[in-house]
Amino acid sequence: MKTSNALWKECLQGRLPQALAAEVDKFESEVLLKKQGKIDDKVFAETRLRRGSYGQRYDNGQRHDGRETQKLTYPSDNTKGPGTLWDAPGMQRIKIPFGGLNATQLETLGELAEEYSDGIAHVTTRQDFQLHFIHIEDTPALMRRLAAAGITTREACGNTVRNVTGCPIAGVCRTEAFDVTPYAKALAYFLLGHPDTQDFGRKFKISFSGCSEEACALAHIHDIGAVAEVREGRRGFAFYVGGGLGTVPQQAKLLSDFVPEEELLPLAQAICRVFARLGEKKNRNTARLKFVIQKIGLQEFQRLVSEERKVLTPDARWTDYLKDVPADKEEGRKPGALLQISGPADAGFDRWQSTNVYRQKQAGYATVTITLPLGDITADQLRALADIARKYTTETLRTTVEQNMVLRWVSEADLPALYADLQAAELAQPGAGTIVDIVSCPGTDTCKLGISSSRGLAAELRARLLAKGYELDEAIRGLHIKISGCFNSCGQHHVADLGFYGVNRNKNGYTVPHFQVVLGGKWEENGGAYGLAIGAVPSKRIPETVDRITSRYLEERNPGESFHAYAKRIGKAALKAMIDDLAYVPPHDADRSFYIDWSDAREYTIGDIGIGECAGEVVTPIEFQLTACEREAFEAQLALEAGDVGKAARTAYEAMRNAAAGLLNWRVIPFDPTPEGIMRAFKGAFYDSELFFDPFVGGKFAQYYFAAHEHRNETYDGEKAHRLIEEAQLFIEAAHACYGKLSAQAVAA
Repeated sequence: MKTSNALWKECLQGRLPQALAAEVDKFESEVLLKKQGKIDDKVFAETRLRRGSYGQRYDNGQRHDGRETQKLTYPSDNTKGPGTLWDAPGMQRIKIPFGGLNATQLETLGELAEEYSDGIAHVTTRQDFQLHFIHIEDTPALMRRLAAAGITTREACGNTVRNVTGCPIAGVCRTEAFDVTPYAKALAYFLLGHPDTQDFGRKFKISFSGCSEEACALAHIHDIGAVAEVREGRRGFAFYVGGGLGTVPQQAKLLSDFVPEEELLPLAQAICRVFARLGEKKNRNTARLKFVIQKIGLQEFQRLVSEERKVLTPDARWTDYLKDVPADKEEGRKPGALLQISGPADAGFDRWQSTNVYRQKQAGYATVTITLPLGDITADQLRALADIARKYTTETLRTTVEQNMVLRWVSEADLPALYADLQAAELAQPGAGTIVDIVSCPGTDTCKLGISSSRGLAAELRARLLAKGYELDEAIRGLHIKISGCFNSCGQHHVADLGFYGVNRNKNGYTVPHFQVVLGGKWEENGGAYGLAIGAVPSKRIPETVDRITSRYLEERNPGESFHAYAKRIGKAALKAMIDDLAYVPPHDADRSFYIDWSDAREYTIGDIGIGECAGEVVTPIEFQLTACEREAFEAQLALEAGDVGKAARTAYEAMRNAAAGLLNWRVIPFDPTPEGIMRAFKGAFYDSELFFDPFVGGKFAQYYFAAHEHRNETYDGEKAHRLIEEAQLFIEAAHACYGKLSAQAVAA
């Protein structure tokens, strides 16, 4: 009986882009090798992370909604012995460059959420989608179905260039310099899998904004933030570098006030090369680009990037896409027409229109925000939204960094009908961009690093604020609340008016969930300022904290004064004094509710916290190379099993050749990258020097490679191919041993 993976591979044969199909095939081989205990845990963790497959948290096998989680047992585990737990279902992150989606992709996401997950897809603060409770053995089939819809999961996690984000209203924004969409798209795919981005010590984030005044894509919190500029009729970007939130946030610094469009890709490549060379590889806490710039200074960083740019090998892709930029434009499905209201007023429509409808710069058209509480959308809603997108637009959809979706190019005349269709799908909630539109990371629901329930708190605050409705003053409605389950700022709490991040405190002999209160952040101006924590408050007192702070702001603000300006004016001491008394935790016997987190009936504990997998452990390029060679040797076996003897022999030889090249690259030994050049350089550097020799068999394993090279153009029968595969496996094992031996010697020295 065929597996799900085999069935989908057969079903989608010929429909997948060749590159994406090959990518998924490789990963499937790695999964099989891992099941057999033939790939090291550390290496496999990084390789699956680079394909978006992420471990997630389990609280004693129970989800917070009470449903049991299934455990996945494999036949063997290379560290725990046969028959033990190898992995539990995890999370699959799905890369959506600049948030752009079409209807078919929405339907695919809906199908996958229903068949492999819990029926819910989650929009992240980086415009990705995430599916939770995914079995690792299902990921190749899932990836193939995504690939058939034009979506990749490659480098959605790991020490890589993450999803490139972009302003969700780029191209229709009334204040933008120009549409940044084609530039974001070009850079995203240029850097995807690029050799210069494979040796980072940590993740690398890029964003594109069309203007500097709005939040757009938060350029100031990114490793590279590109803000559109026009100089003397030329398009270009203000280029910011070294931004980041995390435990110690840092504002990006201006690398150049104007980078012409033709220099966008090569400059980004040069920055990546400098980061790969100078970035920390061992201490994850200091491995982001911001620490490189902090260490050497912006001026020296500018000099190094400039020098790197000068020596880059020219690449046609740097500018090829520019010829298509003028034609890269969206259009409406229907002619733009102004809204005509007839009949009695509809209060629900009016509320929704006032917060969720943005008039585009194109007359008669609007962009509509679909509010997704907690970033969640069900499989049925995804399918309904796909139908709606086809009905009213040319499928012009995007996700947002506020965990919503936008539907662009809606004729204003269609807004009442669109609202009715969204209502039917339960997607017509108002309040987009207001205080009720709360952003939250997954927190303790699924994240291994979660300390307090960020999603539970967000849901509670949203419900309470919605209950107040339009009694909220306009100044309060315009505030932003963002919540992280720990100090890593995945919920972007540093750039909120009111930010919160999860901590815990020992009180009365118990561990009690708390949140640090972060005030003074600025969402506008692309994340223009970072707030600071003023004190920790018990989780159950955060709603009271929000009420108190917003009430005081309303009473004490000057006319037209923003919350950011108000917080700056009165100072941190006054802000802290507002909430000092809320830090009190009553005894457990007096009020047990303080010892239970939001959306969780159990008494609070931090025992479920594990090791985070944001980027995995740093794995050297040679480890990846040798793992890839193991996969090739395994693929040679599959080819032989299928009767393709010629492919089996070729693949086995290529596995040995690539292992030899990997060792040469690791030792920085120059070589001609032809088969003859690799063999000759390897012989001189590793065989003649006896560095590759085994204590028991000497240079025998190297001789397997030499013989395979000599006979690489001959015809093999099944028996010879079988032997060649075995020799390839032995050669790769010897390459691992050589790398381990030389590494140990280097450490000892």
